[in-house]
Amino acid sequence: MAYKAVYYICTDPSFGPVAHHVWQALQELGVLQEKTGIFCDGEEVMQYTDENGNRFSFVPAKQAICLDYPRYLPLMNEHFSDYNVAGMVTWHEGASAPPHIFTVHSLGDVNQGVYGPASPQHMHNLLAAMQREKEALKLDDYSVVPEATHWSGMTEDNDDATLLLQYPVPMMDIEIGSETESWEDPRAITVLAKALLQVFQEDGLQLHNLLCVGGVHFDPAFAQAVHTVWENQTFGVTHILANQWLVAGEYENEDGFERAKNAIDAIDGGICAIAFHDKMKGHYKDLVRALGKEYDVPIFKHQRLRKPETMELPDA
Repeated sequence: MAYKAVYYICTDPSFGPVAHHVWQALQELGVLQEKTGIFCDGEEVMQYTDENGNRFSFVPAKQAICLDYPRYLPLMNEHFSDYNVAGMVTWHEGASAPPHIFTVHSLGDVNQGVYGPASPQHMHNLLAAMQREKEALKLDDYSVVPEATHWSGMTEDNDDATLLLQYPVPMMDIEIGSETESWEDPRAITVLAKALLQVFQEDGLQLHNLLCVGGVHFDPAFAQAVHTVWENQTFGVTHILANQWLVAGEYENEDGFERAKNAIDAIDGGICAIAFHDKMKGHYKDLVRALGKEYDVPIFKHQRLRKPETMELPDA
């Protein structure tokens, strides 16, 4: 069975430091040769079909599409709404952001309780591909980590997170961070470009899908979980509800339960457990307990992720 992936990539070098380099790397890999007759911002969408018949569409844009979803949604839905997975290539930065990272995150606005569709298998495939490619190039100073769920489309000009729900395809932000040295590292660019073409390459591991709750933005416990393998099993990590946004969104209030349910319901295949950071306040732990009861899944403190063989995990 063949699958379809679409990647939205800003090709304007004046907008951001990573995506246009990735577009160039894809050209050098020879995968931007098949024309589609579809245009975005005056440039043609290019296509590649691999040896398994999987189709990869590469959409050039003049900016990160999240910053003008109302303008890009018609094109996205007309041509790419039946795809299996989507991604936006961009950069990561921040005052306390870790250097030398490849990172992927699912999309959602925790405050509003709006979560885009998320695919644990495809996110796992992509993270695993990044790990393989960075090891192949011996980029030992780089790490591959998931990032807490958020959406960069939340700006002063747009505070409507429900726009995320108008595109039905599981979407990820795919980034290199978090400083100039990494953004301009041609080896890192190559790793990301090659990984994009492996989003359908499965490693045969059985995924146990989690909802991750609490912790910091790049929480070490959840970051390590995506690399933890035991008895041909691993964790499927997509939506991560960081503690700072639980607090900002006041999830201790009456509607916090329903908003948290939205995150679970957005995960393809459902979940088999909830992992929560043990340093959360009591009312957020109560929320996790209520979710576990509602979905009839076990809940675990983040420390248990280090010893998965001791966890009784039902299939998702």
